[in-house]
Amino acid sequence: MWLHLLVFITTFCFMEFMAWFSHKYIMHGFLWVLHEDHHKKDHDSWFERNDAFFIIYALVSIGCFLLWQYDIFIYGLAIGLGILAYGIAYFFVHDIFIHQRFKLFRNANSRYSRAVRRAHKMHHKHTGKEHGECFGMLLFPLKYLKN
Repeated sequence: MWLHLLVFITTFCFMEFMAWFSHKYIMHGFLWVLHEDHHKKDHDSWFERNDAFFIIYALVSIGCFLLWQYDIFIYGLAIGLGILAYGIAYFFVHDIFIHQRFKLFRNANSRYSRAVRRAHKMHHKHTGKEHGECFGMLLFPLKYLKN
């Protein structure tokens, strides 16, 4: 039981690295065609092509659940839940809190929440795929923690 909890927590933490890596090298790389509309609002739809990345990570999580369900991989449930938990955190922090796709958490004003917003704003100041910065979501350079 404790090992499964450790795998879950490790997976959740590892997903921050995966978010950074895939954002920097995949979204701002060969799949820029899907991510570009997140930086340049050239559409009227609430949905973005960028939302396809949610589906990719959801499929990985579901695959882990299935590996566990069919007794192929004992830690599949813990890993799948870790990916799912990070996806939920990402949705709340990135889509709701930062981009206000739903009008919630508008008054959050802690030091951490201001830093998350600053770092993400610095990421979005670059509308092209090159010269980006702050590719993570929950972690960011300490310079954004200023008061």
